[in-house]
Order: sequence, then C-alpha cells, then structure tokens
Amino acid sequence: MIALLSRFDRAGLAFLALTLGAAALTPVLALAVPRDSPFAMPPYVVALLGKYLCYAILALALDLVWGYCGILSLGHGAQALRAVSLKAEIGRVTCVLGRNGVGKSSLLRAIIGQEKIARGAVRWMGEDVAALPPHLRARRGFGYAPQGREIFPLLTVRENLMTGFAALPRDEREIDEGIFSLFPVLADMLGRRGGDLSGGQQQQLAIARALVTRPKLLALDEPTEGIQPSIIRDIGRAILHLKQRGGMAILVVEQYFEWARDLADDYAVMERGAVVLAGERKDMVESEVRKRLSV
Repeated sequence: MIALLSRFDRAGLAFLALTLGAAALTPVLALAVPRDSPFAMPPYVVALLGKYLCYAILALALDLVWGYCGILSLGHGAQALRAVSLKAEIGRVTCVLGRNGVGKSSLLRAIIGQEKIARGAVRWMGEDVAALPPHLRARRGFGYAPQGREIFPLLTVRENLMTGFAALPRDEREIDEGIFSLFPVLADMLGRRGGDLSGGQQQQLAIARALVTRPKLLALDEPTEGIQPSIIRDIGRAILHLKQRGGMAILVVEQYFEWARDLADDYAVMERGAVVLAGERKDMVESEVRKRLSV
C-alpha cells in the first residue's frame, strides 16, 4: 500500500532560523565595531544587508506557511501536489485521472523517487521509503514506465531490456520469457535499435523494461499517449493479465477515460495537485468524473 501523508520540513525550519540569526546579528555587529575600525561596515552596507535579509525571511516564511498548507515546497518553487492521499494495492489496478498539468505525473515521480517530497511519506509494505533514491526503491520492487517512454534510441531492444537488470541481484539477471508473451512484437525485434521502433512499439518496450525488474508495484505514466488503437488494446490486455497473475500492484496515470475506466479496480481524479474524487470503479459516478476531465 502507498500513502502520501503530511509533515513539516525540518530543513526549512533550520534554514529560516539561520537567516533570522544573521538578520539579528548584522546590526548588532555593526554597532559593536567602532566606526574607526578597519572592520567597520558602512551604514549603507548594513542597510542593504538588512533589506535583503528581510526579503529572504519574508519569502521563507511564506514558503513554509504555504508549504505547510500544501501550496508550496520549500526552496523549490511551485509545488505540484498538495494534500494527496493515494493507495495502490497488490492484485488491483488503480487509475489516476485528470486534465493536463494537475500533478498526475508529479505524483508518480514522487512515488518512484524521481521527485523529492518536502513533507509527507511514501509507504510501501509498511516502510516509509520517502528518503530512498530511485535505485533503492527499484530494488524494493518499484517498476516505472515514464511518460514519453524514455527508451535508449541507440541501444537494441535486448540492450534496453537489459538495463532493467540494475535493480536485480546477479543471479536473477535474465529476461522473463513471459514478457514476450505479453508483447510478442519485441521478440522479433531484439536486435533492432530502440529508436527505429514505432511509438507504440517503444511504449511496449518501456513497459517490458519495467517488467524485467520483477516489480511489485508497476507505475505507468500515460501509456496510451500518441499510440494507435490496436496497441492501446494490446497494452490493456497485458495489464489485465498482470493483474490476474497477482503479486503486483498496478498504478496507471491516464487521460483516456474509457480505457482507464474499463481497466480500473480503483480510481482517483486529480485537480490542481489534489485528489478530488476517489473510490472503487463500481461506485464511480461517470458524469462527475467526466466533468472534471473535460477542458
């Protein structure tokens, strides 16, 4: 199970305390050092330091307060996620829906470790993995097929699949033949460069590469984007097969409503970085979901 919860940012508090200390010490030191001393600061320098330190304090204070409310993340500009709570359970498909720019991809990147979270937790099998880098999360069973595929265009299909070995112990580094049962086209293209594949074939390769890692959580970001309908159906069948095989939680970010609806056991709809609708598919009110997906 995965959950994102909220907690305060200790590093932000420490930085704010240091800035406040510097702001307080600057005028004290300026008064303590005699004006005829070579170490004395001209009054305009003290005024400038005080001015910019005040700006820094104000910005940090706003950042901390807004970040605590889930609006901003300390030191990193606008925060894409706020007050998000999401579960992905073994043996079930969870689909995250929403318009462009609402934070769906940011949510997946936060879960797999490509984006740091300023506050909150990512819990997997009872462990908070929020502090772990992506490669250690991969070793705990996180598999990821990113938006845009991100395959290696100059490597062959076989070599692309072998990049998934990095997350596995040496004695387990082999490609499961079941992957080629899901995506037969890849078996015929093992020697072809990734960049020579069609968009749909590259998407299948990206999912297959994630499966090479033997994931317990498979996260797919926009798997139908820019792909012909026949391959979309193939990917849907592959996801259903993986669910029925068991032993894996599947988390899918998607905008294609009908496809996601037919796959999902559970769903969540996001707006402006927050989950606004969630539940089981059997309880879904389609009109409410569609309203939040329309432009």
